Amino acid sequence: MKVLILVKATTDSEAGAMPDPGMFEAMGKYNQELIDAGILKDGDGLKPTSAAKRIRFDGESRTVIEGPFDVPNNQVAGYWIWDVKDMDEAVAWVKRCPNPMPGPSEIEIRPTYTEADLIDFLPPEVAAQEAEMRAKLEG
Repeated sequence: MKVLILVKATTDSEAGAMPDPGMFEAMGKYNQELIDAGILKDGDGLKPTSAAKRIRFDGESRTVIEGPFDVPNNQVAGYWIWDVKDMDEAVAWVKRCPNPMPGPSEIEIRPTYTEADLIDFLPPEVAAQEAEMRAKLEG
């Protein structure tokens, strides 16, 4: 089961405050445990939304919106992509994570759609294209 782990932003992370060196060390050890367990597939920290842009879609119209964006805890400060056996395993690993922020923080776990989730909704040619793209990405 592939999951996206979202580290929610805080006022500090949105202000661009960097974690103290001890946090980098603790997170490095944690990431190594994830790698050793074969779970971690990708991940990174994100710059504050002051460095971000959003593109709003409305029909054929596209509007660029400059950051920063409101409500820090509705933003994402970092992510991991994990391959776990189920949601319980993902929860157990997140509970082991060092607190990624100096104060209270949240981490969200979002499962991704799989081919099996979509097979009944996709025309056969689109399902075949999707399977081919996934194979290329994994290979």
